[in-house]
Amino acid sequence: MDFLLGGLAACGACIFTNPLEVVKTRMQLQGELKGRGSYTVHYRNVFHATYTIWKTDGLLALQKGLMPGLLYQFCMNGVRLGSYAMIESAGYTQTGGRVSAVKSTVAGALAGVLGPLMASPVYMGMLDALVTIYQRHGIIGLWRGSSSAVPRVMVGSAVQLSTFSKTKQVTRDLQLIKPASPLEPLVAGMVSSLFAVLAITPFDVVSTRLYNQPVDQRGKGLFYTGNLDCFAKTVRKEGFAGLYKGTGASYFRLGPHTVLSLFFWDELRKLYWKR
Repeated sequence: MDFLLGGLAACGACIFTNPLEVVKTRMQLQGELKGRGSYTVHYRNVFHATYTIWKTDGLLALQKGLMPGLLYQFCMNGVRLGSYAMIESAGYTQTGGRVSAVKSTVAGALAGVLGPLMASPVYMGMLDALVTIYQRHGIIGLWRGSSSAVPRVMVGSAVQLSTFSKTKQVTRDLQLIKPASPLEPLVAGMVSSLFAVLAITPFDVVSTRLYNQPVDQRGKGLFYTGNLDCFAKTVRKEGFAGLYKGTGASYFRLGPHTVLSLFFWDELRKLYWKR
């Protein structure tokens, strides 16, 4: 049930945030491996990118990939949030009855490793895409880019879930919010989203580029050989700012997604256990 509730919560958030994922991905791929000023800027900011995509490709383009996105969110966050919930319920994230920052961070990181490993093939596309990838690159091809997704989700999950749990603990200690109020997960999710976006954006840029790079007949990437190579080439060609390309789009997508998914997750768990 923990896995099911985590997956449903993430799907609910995905419906609202998928257009922002489309915008974020296009902004992160813009000017790939080109120095500032040496490429045409199609998207100046989040709002301009949204308007340009809408005007050029139509409104439905902003929900491109929604079905694979829902399936990926259900699989990845179902495993990630479900694993964390089980660890939390067993008391492993606490010390003396209180949330431990270290233990909850480790638990979040562990959950963040399991999630993308289970869901990586889904991130590659739906049935036709999965069959094509399997035929061309074999079973290993379905996990292409997972080496970048695991560090990304591990770091993001560690920061997101630990700050979420710790913020809820602090609000209870200070009696800032009425116990069991829906405001509690909302406030905790807002705080968590800020820290999560700062931690995850460089990994997100690398993950996006590794997943989207062209490959040769053997499935080997033509631009990057792996995480470190992508980090190094991005910094060398675009500066450290290149690792934070699309941060605004990242927050506009990840911020609401973090708040909504954690809110839905917390409320669904309370509703289930109450019944």
